[in-house]
Amino acid sequence: MDMTPIKNNTDTDIAATMLDAIAQVPAQDDDTTLKEAWLLGFDTETTGTGSTDAIVSASLVLRDPTRGYEGDVVAERVINPHRHISAGASRVNGFTDEFLEANGAQPTDAIAAIGSIVSAAQTKHIPLLAYNAPFDVRMLAGDLKRWNLEALPDELLVVDPLVIDREISHRHGKRTLTYTTEYYGVEPHGDFHDATADTTAAVDLIRPMSTLYPQVGNLRLGDLMDWQRQAHKKWKDSFNLWMESRGRRPITDSWL
Repeated sequence: MDMTPIKNNTDTDIAATMLDAIAQVPAQDDDTTLKEAWLLGFDTETTGTGSTDAIVSASLVLRDPTRGYEGDVVAERVINPHRHISAGASRVNGFTDEFLEANGAQPTDAIAAIGSIVSAAQTKHIPLLAYNAPFDVRMLAGDLKRWNLEALPDELLVVDPLVIDREISHRHGKRTLTYTTEYYGVEPHGDFHDATADTTAAVDLIRPMSTLYPQVGNLRLGDLMDWQRQAHKKWKDSFNLWMESRGRRPITDSWL
């Protein structure tokens, strides 16, 4: 399956092309290991980071573990959120209200297409991979609810390279996507804060993580969610001890 960018087609075409690619993926089950698994990378750019903010750009990358980047099927979409983009978000992602109004797809069509792709992948036991996954998952869930569209499955199978890296590397320094890809020797395909470049970089992390830390590659999909939940709790407890020692309020955010 050759890499197929489908960013300029209609939302119906985007969904049909990606859904057809997903339909051809071999069956995966709980015993499939992470290093052997097909993955559906996902990343968003948004109007901001609050609960009322919305997606303005989204990218999906279907990765064949045997072929890597050259075999990717890629879908991306710029979306008119019908709401103001904050100045801070605009500085980061480069989008403006005027650009999104002139060039963005209607959210009912675009968000519905993205939701259908994610749901179809879940039925094939293809994990949704996102760096700091709760943010992107909650943004998508929020947009689906806002536009009265079909919700995501109640129990998602997700891979979060940020959670995995915190558990295994025990390194110092920042853990942004940029710094993490540098640590694992991943060369980005494009500029960061472009949804597709970020998505591809996040998916690219799994191979070197699995090589450096074989326990990651050998994680079974059936154990993946519990492993990540425990890893996040372990990190949060440790981080909150550090916060409290400095008189700062502990974080209460949960993982998925």
